[in-house]
Amino acid sequence: MFLLFPVLIVVIFFENRVYPYNNKLLVLMSAVTMVLCIAKPIRLEMGYIYDLRYIPFILVALFGGYRNVIPLYVIMNIYRFYVGGAGTLPSFLFSTAVLLLVPYFSKRFIKRSSNRRIFWAAAIATLTMGIYLMILGTMTGKLDKQFWTLTVYALMTHAVVMSIIMILIEQIITNIKNRDRILQSERLNVVSELAASVSHEIRNPLTVTSGFLQLLNKSTSITPEEKEYVQLSLLELNRAEKIVSDYLSFAKPQSDNMVFSNMQAEAEYTKNIIMPYASIHKVEVKFSFDNTLNKSYDKNQIQQCLINLYKNGIEAMRDKDGGILTIDISEKKQNILITIRDTGIGMTKEEISRLGKPYYSTKEEGTGLGMLMAYSTINKVKGNIEVESEKGRGTTFLITIPT
Repeated sequence: MFLLFPVLIVVIFFENRVYPYNNKLLVLMSAVTMVLCIAKPIRLEMGYIYDLRYIPFILVALFGGYRNVIPLYVIMNIYRFYVGGAGTLPSFLFSTAVLLLVPYFSKRFIKRSSNRRIFWAAAIATLTMGIYLMILGTMTGKLDKQFWTLTVYALMTHAVVMSIIMILIEQIITNIKNRDRILQSERLNVVSELAASVSHEIRNPLTVTSGFLQLLNKSTSITPEEKEYVQLSLLELNRAEKIVSDYLSFAKPQSDNMVFSNMQAEAEYTKNIIMPYASIHKVEVKFSFDNTLNKSYDKNQIQQCLINLYKNGIEAMRDKDGGILTIDISEKKQNILITIRDTGIGMTKEEISRLGKPYYSTKEEGTGLGMLMAYSTINKVKGNIEVESEKGRGTTFLITIPT
């Protein structure tokens, strides 16, 4: 019941929020759970006592790393010293060992699939309790039948309870991702429908007006000053035409541009296109391609999507006087994986969460349409974009496209 308390609080009050993750609150609830586990241990009829304090401790260590688990470590040991008893010092030493070892695997743990995270969390909890009991048995010298009964009970309890908690946590994470995916899909559909219906209507008068202005510009009866006005008008019309074209890129893929390919031609073409821009900003481009899987897609939209992402990566390194843009296209389990990594200024978690929303941009001169177009294109091929970033250290875009 203690261990279910934080999970239920998140489900009831935080799961449907825009930003559900509040590390401080989750650590606080885990601390309360851990203290309650120590205060109300499981007492067996044979006289042994054990508790489940390491389950919240391990969960925070695996999901939050050293930064989030250290407060739990301090709280656990302060309360354990307050409770007192013969096992205080061994408990302190063992918790220190767990603190040093378990969070070390946090980054690799988070990158695992949902099922593997459940398995590894249960395995680590069971192994931790097993080692603790073996040390306890060796120190007391009581490796009798009762001790082995306790060991079986404790290990089974830790494995089952950790599995249940992890299943619930993974379901919460899945619900949040599905909700965000649905919201993003709805946004893209709205923009796509708006673009398709409005852009064509705007383009027609723009084309007609541009044609008449071009004829007027060739006239010999207008003054040089008037000719300059006409040229300025043509420039602004061309700019308006470009904006309309950007909006049209959100519309449905054009049948004339559809191909069935492994994206090699598009990847190499976009890489060659972006090379001069990278050289100007002192950015080194590392490109690798190793994909044999084919996918049906609009080649123009994929090219524009990749160019937008490359350009954003290069511009993120502009203020750092250059860097490295890594482009890697590979395959994994019937998925095309496109990894675009820069060593630029990076983004905060809030900035990452707002990427792909209409008119949001991290650049002062940006409109956000480039990223929106990228998300829209990947959404049309049933793909997914994951973003990892750290302020001052760069950003990684991982695009997964199922085939």
